[in-house]
Amino acid sequence: MLRVGLTGGLASGKSFVGRTLAGMGCCLIQSDELGHQVLSPGGEAYEAVVGEFGREVVTEAGEIDRRKLGALVFREPDRLAALNALIHPYVILRQERMMEEAGRRDPSAIVVVEAAILVETGSYKRFQKMILAVCATEQQITRAMHRDGITREEAESRLARQMPLEEKRKYADFVVDTSGTKEQTYRQVCELYRALREIQQ
Repeated sequence: MLRVGLTGGLASGKSFVGRTLAGMGCCLIQSDELGHQVLSPGGEAYEAVVGEFGREVVTEAGEIDRRKLGALVFREPDRLAALNALIHPYVILRQERMMEEAGRRDPSAIVVVEAAILVETGSYKRFQKMILAVCATEQQITRAMHRDGITREEAESRLARQMPLEEKRKYADFVVDTSGTKEQTYRQVCELYRALREIQQ
């Protein structure tokens, strides 16, 4: 089994790269989805997060409102660090279990873990290869505004709190430039998949 990390920045195209690799036969693990699961009622981090941030982040249906939670932490690094400390250990545990299961099913599997802050948390060290999705800063802002329904100011504020993509390049074994058309990105991912398959053989 080949353990591969896939990261990027805000709206840098990593999810498109991940879905494309999954379509080619890789086992894709999306950390954002695991984050949803551990924060759901009954999830491993639910009670601790509600205890830390209060009932105001809980909807009438009893679910954690991720948007409200995000608004509470994104301007306060200490609170964001506290939230990450409550969530990430459980997300990593789920990742490891899923990777082990994929390896049992298929010893020649290429398992790709898509996550935004693999470099920042030091999690990149858990993977044999790292992929970085990059594009221009202005594209990140425009895509985030369109995708998330946020203002330019909000998008720029989120970007300002992230490690620049250029800085992440030194941790990457492969870089996919998503600034062109989807067809251009797809061709790069095809080459990437062939390279990963060669490594795994």
